[in-house]
Amino acid sequence: MVQVTSQPIEEQTHEQKSTIQAVMDNIGKVIVGKTDVIQLFLVSLIARGHILLEDVPGVGKTMLVRSLARSLDCQFKRIQFTPDLLPSDVTGTSVFNQRIADFEYRPGPIFGQIVLADEINRTSPKTQAALLEALEEQSVTFDGVTHELPDPFFVLATQNPIEYEGTFPLPEAQLDRFLMKLSVGYPSPTEELSVLTRGLDGIDVDSLEPMATPNDIALWQAEVSGVYMDQTIFSYVVDIVGRTRVHPQVYLGVSPRGGIALAKAARAYAYVEGREFVLPDDIKRLAPYVLSHRILVHPEARIQGISAESLLADILRETPVPVLPVRR
Repeated sequence: MVQVTSQPIEEQTHEQKSTIQAVMDNIGKVIVGKTDVIQLFLVSLIARGHILLEDVPGVGKTMLVRSLARSLDCQFKRIQFTPDLLPSDVTGTSVFNQRIADFEYRPGPIFGQIVLADEINRTSPKTQAALLEALEEQSVTFDGVTHELPDPFFVLATQNPIEYEGTFPLPEAQLDRFLMKLSVGYPSPTEELSVLTRGLDGIDVDSLEPMATPNDIALWQAEVSGVYMDQTIFSYVVDIVGRTRVHPQVYLGVSPRGGIALAKAARAYAYVEGREFVLPDDIKRLAPYVLSHRILVHPEARIQGISAESLLADILRETPVPVLPVRR
């Protein structure tokens, strides 16, 4: 168990920020120009959340996740989701052990510290549902027995936004389990030129040196609770979330879990930035990633080309930003 030092939070965050920056720089050796995405990965990890990556093939999603695991010295597991995948292929199954003449549980690939759930929307709803307990409670129940998952436990699920044939869209209950929904995006021409000129083979992910350890992650996750969040910030989150529920073009607004997720992410973001307090700007920066996938837009609005992202942007513009009281 990691023991948190008695240092002031500002000293802790300064020390840990240098380690976090080293992790980001290390991943940057392989993934060019995606500093913001890498930072949000670490924010989600520190907030004990999970990420849904929705992007086209070939933009480096798998390499990004592998680089993260390597830089943090974490056990990496990959699950390739297909239509014929069974829940037991994810969570594990019972195998007859001839030596003891009895069945024993064999853990599935979900038992990793950093897990890539690749093309999660290609598998059946039954198999998708097998992830619900793991994502929310960090455990797997099989045959009436609950098995704890490793710590840290961080799932990054990917899905392709352009292929619909043979896919099973994630239900709202599943989407709500992901702290953030991100897109890596195409590189800029300058970034793509840098990728090409450094060599067609690029840098081998396995050659990366670990910059942190699972113990460091546990320390970050413990220390983030010391980041101060003023009552006006909590009220700001409640105001934003409430407006998503009464907007005329929104069919289903953000749940209380979504508000909690935004507050957790804001604390982790402030910690990664080396601050001991949350700013309103942290909420505005993170809201599109934390809340957009939790909003259902009315069918009529979708026909008009209105998206959850655009509605949320309007709500953020219309919501009064609080002024923090002077801290003495």
